Amino acid sequence: MFDIRLIRENKDEVVKKLAAKNITFDPQNIESKDARYKEVLLSLEDLRNQKNTLNDEISVLLKEKKDPKDVIASMKDVSAKISAMEPEVKKLKQEIDDILIGIPNLAHESVPVGGMDKNEVVRHWGDPVQFSFKPKTHIELAEALDIIDFKRATKITGSNFILYKKAGARLERALYNFMLDVHTAEHGYTEVLPPVLVNRESMTGTGQLPKMAEDMYKLTDDELYLIPTAEVPVTNIHRDEILKEEELPIKYAAYTPCFRREAGSYGKDTKGLIRVHQFDKVELVKFTKPQDSYDELEKLVANAEKIFQLLKLPYRILLLASGDLSFAAAKCYDIEAHAAGVDKWLEVSSCSNFEDFQARRANIRYKGGETKKPALVHTLNGSGLALARTMVAILENYQEEDGSIRIPDVLQPYMGGLTKIVQ
Repeated sequence: MFDIRLIRENKDEVVKKLAAKNITFDPQNIESKDARYKEVLLSLEDLRNQKNTLNDEISVLLKEKKDPKDVIASMKDVSAKISAMEPEVKKLKQEIDDILIGIPNLAHESVPVGGMDKNEVVRHWGDPVQFSFKPKTHIELAEALDIIDFKRATKITGSNFILYKKAGARLERALYNFMLDVHTAEHGYTEVLPPVLVNRESMTGTGQLPKMAEDMYKLTDDELYLIPTAEVPVTNIHRDEILKEEELPIKYAAYTPCFRREAGSYGKDTKGLIRVHQFDKVELVKFTKPQDSYDELEKLVANAEKIFQLLKLPYRILLLASGDLSFAAAKCYDIEAHAAGVDKWLEVSSCSNFEDFQARRANIRYKGGETKKPALVHTLNGSGLALARTMVAILENYQEEDGSIRIPDVLQPYMGGLTKIVQ
């Protein structure tokens, strides 16, 4: 939920920052509703105070054995006015909330202003692999090795779904087990295994609804959604809770399958693993104190980078410009792996700070002591990593001229000692 105080206190800055996210915002509508809401609410509170006063007067009169008839009549009149005014207050509040829930988070001051062309490459690690032969794509390699069956996956479900087989299935399992082990044992995250179906409140809390409804898979018989990322259930672990200050930061790592309709993306990378409707991912989620969240964002990026480095995959980090940020993000780094076969940089991780945007929607607060007023936490998340595109990078960067695939050293213990996938 967007903080209405930002509009009340500095509407020009809000308009400017929303424009940087390609959002045209006219505050006049919400300002007029907000002014009327405050006016009616003030009158309503005054009437309620009058009612309480009259009720006290009636109690005194009854104790003194005096006739309270006139005061009772006044109280009934006040009660009637309250009953008439309450629906308007409720209606105005709902109309204001409906506007606020559709306003995206504002970009942090350190974010470049502009579209994708203003994204900044922050740093590189490793060099793209150079082969003495023409590298094959992951599709050619996987089909020749019989480790992914794209045709049967389409038969089972439809296009852009995956059927891993044999060493391909084991490599997928090895990847997410390896990632969870690193993040829990080395980076201090607590592992959780959340539901992959969530309710509307959960999807609204993290910002997927109502904005991105068309990209979500929804059950027709229930108000439940398949998760697009573990960010949704994991962030909502603490919805409507007040955390203790000494508990922060809370850090979770979760493996889940993820489901995305990718509405509006048809025709883009429709073959192979680059754009699929179901994929595995290890997600990292943090709950922090506001003053710590940007330091924690840098640590989150470093945690995701470590996986690339251990897998020895060349990557680069992009600081996204304002127009390329997600609905809920205040700042985001994309980490892209280079895939030699398709000769592309593929986004494999996004690490975002949402500041208090999600926490306000999901009502997640913390309290440091008995006398301190609860305050909103800051939430962060990042992919640690998304597996479909990580699989692309491994297959294409670790290929041999004969079409075999070397297994990265760190994954070999998870593969039963297998060092190479061969025909």
